[in-house]
Amino acid sequence: MLDAVVVGAGPNGLSAAITLARAGRSVLVVEASDRVGGGVRSAALTLPGFVHDVCSAVYPMGVGSPFFRGLPLRAHGVEWLEPELPLAHPLDGGRAAVLHGTLAATANALGPDGAAYLRTFRDLTARWQALTPDQRASAPERTSSWWRAVRPTFALPRTLFTALRSASSLARRAFRTEEARALLGGLAAHGMQPLGKLGTGAFALTLGSAAHAVGWPLIRGGAQRLADALAEIVRGHGGTIETGRLVRSLVDLPPARVVLLDVSPSALLRLAGPRLSRRYGGGLRRFRRGPAAFKIDYALSAPIPWEAQPCRRAGVVHVGGTLGEIEQALQDAWVGVAPQRPFVLVAQPSLFDRSRVPPGSGAHTAWAYAHVPHGSTADMTGAIEAQLERFAPGFKQLVLGRHVLDPAALEAHDANLEGGDIGGGACDLRQLLFRPGFRAVPWTTSDPDLFLCSSSTPPGPGVHGLCGHFAARAALRRLGR
Repeated sequence: MLDAVVVGAGPNGLSAAITLARAGRSVLVVEASDRVGGGVRSAALTLPGFVHDVCSAVYPMGVGSPFFRGLPLRAHGVEWLEPELPLAHPLDGGRAAVLHGTLAATANALGPDGAAYLRTFRDLTARWQALTPDQRASAPERTSSWWRAVRPTFALPRTLFTALRSASSLARRAFRTEEARALLGGLAAHGMQPLGKLGTGAFALTLGSAAHAVGWPLIRGGAQRLADALAEIVRGHGGTIETGRLVRSLVDLPPARVVLLDVSPSALLRLAGPRLSRRYGGGLRRFRRGPAAFKIDYALSAPIPWEAQPCRRAGVVHVGGTLGEIEQALQDAWVGVAPQRPFVLVAQPSLFDRSRVPPGSGAHTAWAYAHVPHGSTADMTGAIEAQLERFAPGFKQLVLGRHVLDPAALEAHDANLEGGDIGGGACDLRQLLFRPGFRAVPWTTSDPDLFLCSSSTPPGPGVHGLCGHFAARAALRRLGR
């Protein structure tokens, strides 16, 4: 009998397997797809020679993950590439708000809102740097300190209050300029919920601090390098991975003392319903999915001709206009209306990684995705490209090929992305704090031998491996270490 079987070879499933295998446990990972990775995959989606990241592509949570930090990722081919500017946010008239790699540079660029920006982001940035002080250096300059990361200070209440506030209130009360308000609204928009909701300030605070503490890097050669590295580490510690093996029920699995599932709450019900208590099963049924993504990958003949020059050097560009426009787009997606002017996230990896395009071609890869209603069937191609043309006139003339992933196609690629929801479920305050099932140890289930390790568990969405790592630690306690 195996010690553990892990269902799903996404980053959380692989991280769970690594944690178990490093503890000396026998582990089998089973994956329905023919390749590992889940949402961390690369492929030639448009034209031959163009490498695109199918789902996720930029990894502030990955490079800042305490778990990934302890893995020999570089030895397995993972090279983080950090753009000169993590983020730019264009506005009409050729203007742009810019998030620089350092807190001081960003505050300086925001002019009259610089002091307020420092007050908002300084404390969490310092705590993150204390936890991962060596992420930008080739060798550690000093050891990390959990105490410095969590210690109580006079600034901590402000940080907690900021995280609990709505992003709309925070942006309008803390900042005076259109640039600073739009920048904060775009950061908070990653939470894929209306910015008037309590707790949306946490998304802005977390992503902005990540840019200053650890960066917003991509991976040389594509996201698949990270997934393959995690798989190699599993195998290096004696674990086994079987791809192309669809699991329809737990009876399809070989005997094991514990089973960890990198699946959605609804999939957990389908796979293990008879083994779960009525109360816990009811909690899974009440788990709510969030809005979806509509994604387009592009092969381009030249770089995107952004009107605002900083956008041409940024790793990510938030295309959404003013704070008010972003609020409207997110509200529309939340209530089931396809936004006329969507909030669009754009990246152009080939600016920083020429291995993504045919050698000597001068061509580029880019991707753009918009937030849309859950399960939307609307074709957002025209609306997305209208937003791109608004801030980068002449964009359409550069398109050599495009590949569209609507919500249904995203779910077909990765079953966990139900209805196109890339966040593992709605990330409002209640569900983010208690996801799912209201368990004291949230990775456990009502069956002591079953564990949930997907992004539907804390700490939530993002490629960081911590959902799998924490679930595996809970499983190790069950196994008796």
